[in-house]
Amino acid sequence: MSTFNALPGFRDFFPDDLAVRTHIMRAWRDVARRYGFQEYDGPPLEPLELYIEKSGPEIVQQLYNFRDKGDREITLRPEMTPTLARMAGARAAGLRKPIKWFAVPQLFRYERAQRGRLREHFQLNFDIIGEADVSADAELVAAAVDILRTLGLTHEDFVARVSDRRLLRALLLDAGVPEDQLVLAYNIVDKLERETPEAIAARLTGEAGVTAEAAAAVLAVFQHTEFAAVRQAYGGRPGIAAELERMERFFGFLDAMGLGGYVRFDLGVVRGLAYYTGIVFELFDTRGELRAICGGGRYDDLLKRIAGTDLPALGFGMGDVVLTELLRDRGLLPDTKPAFDYYVAGAGTEQRGALLALAHSLRDAGHSVEYSFAEAGRNRHFKNASALNARRVAWLGPDEVAAGEALVRDTGSGEERRIPLAELARP
Repeated sequence: MSTFNALPGFRDFFPDDLAVRTHIMRAWRDVARRYGFQEYDGPPLEPLELYIEKSGPEIVQQLYNFRDKGDREITLRPEMTPTLARMAGARAAGLRKPIKWFAVPQLFRYERAQRGRLREHFQLNFDIIGEADVSADAELVAAAVDILRTLGLTHEDFVARVSDRRLLRALLLDAGVPEDQLVLAYNIVDKLERETPEAIAARLTGEAGVTAEAAAAVLAVFQHTEFAAVRQAYGGRPGIAAELERMERFFGFLDAMGLGGYVRFDLGVVRGLAYYTGIVFELFDTRGELRAICGGGRYDDLLKRIAGTDLPALGFGMGDVVLTELLRDRGLLPDTKPAFDYYVAGAGTEQRGALLALAHSLRDAGHSVEYSFAEAGRNRHFKNASALNARRVAWLGPDEVAAGEALVRDTGSGEERRIPLAELARP
């Protein structure tokens, strides 16, 4: 007989797994509500060209793409931002600005499965469209931080590492990187944590064509790990002071919110994708054991490229896979054992009708209720109630049914009392 397993990199969500996913998504939606974001969604299939326009033709090798029966080149969505740009651009003229939307799509990428990265995952996307001021960037980072705080994580568990592409651009131009080589330089310095400074310098001179002096100046930029040190070293140079002032305002907003302790300036956060245009950030676990929990930034040019609508925009994505790993490592996963408000039991066949009537009226009143489909003795019923983690047992024996009552036992305290059925089933 054939047996079938889930495809590599894909997950089955058994009830306890789904309970964890639901717990995370509940936190996502709760913070979205508190921050005033509205939920949207789009189709799981999109034109392949949509992602090529955003990320270049090299993205195709990471996609589940195919030609459909209408001879269209399409793909399972690997991310949500292009869909957002398409949708928001289509109605931008009639929407109040700033547009604050969020989505929780399932995304697909054909990649090697490993810890923290699968071929499918659910991802929270927060985006703000139509606001250029840095206060929106602070709002977005604050929302990401508050999601993790809502899930029980603290500043000891994670940190938001923040940089600014405009500041980095000014610093690299000042160091001597040609403007037409900036994107390549971004991608090279993005590997600073994984490659030696010597290797980075060799790549800058060999691939980006910068001089040895300029490569040394680039590496010197990244030796400054504090914002104050960068300001002191470069604040007096042309083109850099305005960028530093904007970042200072950004950090000031987060300090005012009481979240400054969660944020760290880090020029090494480059996020090599060419469409980022301003502040960029990533959230990491403080032990450095996992991939990024969350990442995003400002992408002011994307809506114009995809939808012909020239609006500033910024956003982040937070996947469920790494987040689940982090919550598991910190002992913060929820108790997934099912629990019920009532277990309703009867003494025999004669009480079955009353049992079903009570169970349904309790459900109508908003309670979660279980009962046995098969007849059983009293002790078996109470064992079932315990196994199901029921908070109360409502017992219907002949005397109780005749009196229009139920004998209700609180399974925690063991206290019992008789309650009229009409009173028991009140909302």
